[in-house]
Amino acid sequence: MRVLTGGLLLTLLAAACKTTTPTTVQTAPPQPTLLTLGNKSFTTDDFFQSFTKNQLSADSVQRTDVRNYFDLYTNLKLKVLAAQAEGRDTTEAFREEIDTYRKQLAQTYLTDKPLIESLAAEAYQRMQQEVNASHLLVAVSEDAAPSDTLAAYQRVQALRQRAVAGEDFAKLARENSTDRSTAQMGGNLGYFTAFSVVYPLETAAYKTSVGGISQPVRTRYGYDLLKINDRRPSRGLVRVAHILVRLSPAADEAGQQAARQRIDAAYERLQKGEAFDDVCRDLSDDVTSKLNGGVLPLIETGRQVPAFEEAAFALTKPGELSKPVRTNYGWHIIKLIDRQGIQPYADLAPSLRQRVATDSRAEVLRQATLQRLEKSYTVQANKAILAATLAKADSSLLRGQWRYTEPLDPALQNKTLVTIANQPFTVNQFFAYVRQKQQPARKPGAPTPVQPVEQPLTGSPAVAMQRLYDRYVGDRLLATEENGLEQKSAEFRSLMNEIRDGVLMSQVMEAHVWEKSVADSTGQLAYFDAHKDRYQFPERIRATLITAPNDAQLTQAREWLGGKAPYALRRMSPALTYAPAQTTVSAKDREALYEVVVNLTRNPDYIVEVAASHDPAERDSVSAGRIRNAVAFLRQNGIGLSRIMEKDYQGTRPGEAKQAAATQRRLTFQYFSSNKADVAQALAGHLGLPADAITVSEGLFARGDNPYVDGLAPWKAGTATTLHPAGKAVSVQLGQIEPARPKTFAEARGSVINDYQAQLEQQWLAQLRQQYPAQVNDAELRKLAK
Repeated sequence: MRVLTGGLLLTLLAAACKTTTPTTVQTAPPQPTLLTLGNKSFTTDDFFQSFTKNQLSADSVQRTDVRNYFDLYTNLKLKVLAAQAEGRDTTEAFREEIDTYRKQLAQTYLTDKPLIESLAAEAYQRMQQEVNASHLLVAVSEDAAPSDTLAAYQRVQALRQRAVAGEDFAKLARENSTDRSTAQMGGNLGYFTAFSVVYPLETAAYKTSVGGISQPVRTRYGYDLLKINDRRPSRGLVRVAHILVRLSPAADEAGQQAARQRIDAAYERLQKGEAFDDVCRDLSDDVTSKLNGGVLPLIETGRQVPAFEEAAFALTKPGELSKPVRTNYGWHIIKLIDRQGIQPYADLAPSLRQRVATDSRAEVLRQATLQRLEKSYTVQANKAILAATLAKADSSLLRGQWRYTEPLDPALQNKTLVTIANQPFTVNQFFAYVRQKQQPARKPGAPTPVQPVEQPLTGSPAVAMQRLYDRYVGDRLLATEENGLEQKSAEFRSLMNEIRDGVLMSQVMEAHVWEKSVADSTGQLAYFDAHKDRYQFPERIRATLITAPNDAQLTQAREWLGGKAPYALRRMSPALTYAPAQTTVSAKDREALYEVVVNLTRNPDYIVEVAASHDPAERDSVSAGRIRNAVAFLRQNGIGLSRIMEKDYQGTRPGEAKQAAATQRRLTFQYFSSNKADVAQALAGHLGLPADAITVSEGLFARGDNPYVDGLAPWKAGTATTLHPAGKAVSVQLGQIEPARPKTFAEARGSVINDYQAQLEQQWLAQLRQQYPAQVNDAELRKLAK
């Protein structure tokens, strides 16, 4: 029931996000009182801010006039007064909840929103192009001593001069780059786009012309040079499915041959017409995707290993297959599902804003905010104390293992290290921060997608401590601004008041209305008996509707749904194979059976058929034993017998008499479902369509519930037709007509509870109005209503 509060809070947070700058509090004459409840007064300004915010955030059809909203406002304030009288605003749980919401809301006031918008727009423009670049890294720790940093800079500048003078950049990278993972390829990074590499490198890539060499770029890994090899228009995004045969880069020749044979066998099955998702479930080693037919998230340039990416983007028609492709993960067969262009900026903007606030651009946003705050708050460091503090750093800080003991030296114990907005912060507080925030020094290397190179621990403890001090001051500046938001921004203060009221209102509604209305079955029944005329079924008709992208796929859906439930889903888990006369479940078999358990647990309407066969030399009891032991495992892991069908071939399976004996000794797992929606989803996956491309809905429909059912008026049981609205194919089959009738209590219970809640709320509000008599300034209300 607390979801009502969540909706209110989302509205308030969304309203805050539209604000560009905090509103400074201005001295104003006292506002007249509009409403008094007991001894609590509310001004016209309080009410008008709440009313205006509600009008701006509400759907136009839900907006209300001033007088109607005044009644809602009065009821809310009565509930808040009741919550405060019960002490709900003094509990630890309430304070923690409000603190959480406050931190979320404060972020929208601490961040430079115009800069976020600028960075999002910049990223969108960059996404229109893909850049191919090579890089050369001279690694140096972000905590390096100034002399080491200077030496690295001079070295990278010398290398740049050689490249600009005409030396082969690839040769320079092979011989000098400390990123060994790309050096052997001449430093080539392949094609990439926005968000693929750290922001400083991305900016250099997009600002350097084709054939040009960038200026040295400082990142946390060292100094980078980029040579821009090419640019091309964006290829957009692709959605693909894949079958993976995993292969270790260190595999011996026998392992490599075995992997190649497996992927070739999979490719041969696909060429013979077997369904991709069936082969994927049988053979793919990608456990995260094999259960959904190998489908992967949308792929954009620079997000996958180059060989996989190039093969995926080379496919042009949905359903097209690649030949086996080798990557450092193993062998892949890739199937194209869909290609997409880059969406319009208006559609991508929300996700782009989120990405720029969380990727390496976040540091740009932080520094912009700190520069603004440094102009508002005085920061004064005690230079002598700071020097002594930084001197306490040693090499353990570079390993993330620095410690200190209290009390500190008398010269530092509780001494003020820095003062921010007249608030002193001590050495002890800073050392506690260092111990919490310290991390092992990063190994110098290249940014994503390039892997860092392993290096001995380097860096200056003093520089590392200085960096943590700068971070500490920045964090304290942000906290100072956050703590003063109520005083600096009337809007923030108003939103926080509304959040507090919303949480309190939700709590007392839960206690006085929602919980009681659900638990009081006697009261529900009494209400139903007193208002039976409200709960009536109109005339309805039973109907089944199937939608698909076209007639051919609609025909397939009808075929899959033919006959009686349970329906075959044409989905299988990997089969178990056995040694001669073996019936026991091995450790390897348990892993495969656990996959069956997971499938049945995730899909509550699934049923599994466990089917066993044996070779001609085995007894019939052998296949029965295989079924028995597998079913026992499923039951031990929470799968009921009602969800298991057993099928014993008592010999070889039809058409498999000529198969090898090892093939005949197996246990298979075929899935069925009584839920037609599962069938539709399985068919969509089988056809390589999105999960919701084919839908099935059935039930009783009243007039106005469904336009396709309405379109067949007058209704006649047994009518069936195919419609073609807006590029879809829709099958509508009408069944029995149900005449109008009164609802039973069980059928009406959901509506009864809602109506009973309303009654309880009105009764409770009447009590509150007696407890807190309302006095209304009618003259002020009339002014607002004009």
